[in-house]
Amino acid sequence: MNFLAALLAVGLAFVHIFAGKLRFLDTIPRSRWLSMAGGVSVAYVFVHLLPELNKRQHAFEHSTNGILAYFEDHVYLVALFGLAAFYGLERAANLSRRSNRKAGKKDTTSWDVFWIHIISFSLYNALIGYLLVHRQEPEFVSLLLFSFAMALHFIVNDHGLRENHKHDYDRIGRWILAIAIILGYCVGQATEIQEMAVSALFAFVGGGVILNVLKEELPEERESRFWAFVLGAFGYAVILLLTD
Repeated sequence: MNFLAALLAVGLAFVHIFAGKLRFLDTIPRSRWLSMAGGVSVAYVFVHLLPELNKRQHAFEHSTNGILAYFEDHVYLVALFGLAAFYGLERAANLSRRSNRKAGKKDTTSWDVFWIHIISFSLYNALIGYLLVHRQEPEFVSLLLFSFAMALHFIVNDHGLRENHKHDYDRIGRWILAIAIILGYCVGQATEIQEMAVSALFAFVGGGVILNVLKEELPEERESRFWAFVLGAFGYAVILLLTD
């Protein structure tokens, strides 16, 4: 299982390195494949991840360890925090691009916002790499379902980050994000944390997935493919329910 997790970590890293080669995704209206990938990611959160967190709520309810005890009634507060954190990042990127356009500069973010984004998403990717090792359900099928959903989620993230940061992302950002996944996996192999902490990490990832997908699908100017999003969401939901 550890060998498979290592291969999947490398595979997820390659998603960031080579996603930019998928030029057919750079279209308006939005590519149906991107919308479908977003649907798959969200389906994993709502059909598999959040119900599992609900089952493991007792890990928080019986915790007396510092700040974790504060969340004893609502593990979903951690998911809300993840959503809010990535909303703030997206807001900062949009304001930076708008400011540069008004100043007659290129339609990209400033250098400081670029690094804030890359550092934040690197931590996010490292967390996902870590969770390849420390999952709520250590079974083979669960690992594959998680990895597939995250691979498609990374394609969606990669597309959004490239739109915000342009050449800087291709030149620097994608490599850092790819390395972060491997580093997260390596840290996971070297350390082990309590069950309630694993639940908290998954909750944070769940909130981040929801925001990062919806921010790409909702803007009207992107002319998103609703039917493709629904097909991806419900199709993967059926797979998750059949393998539960």
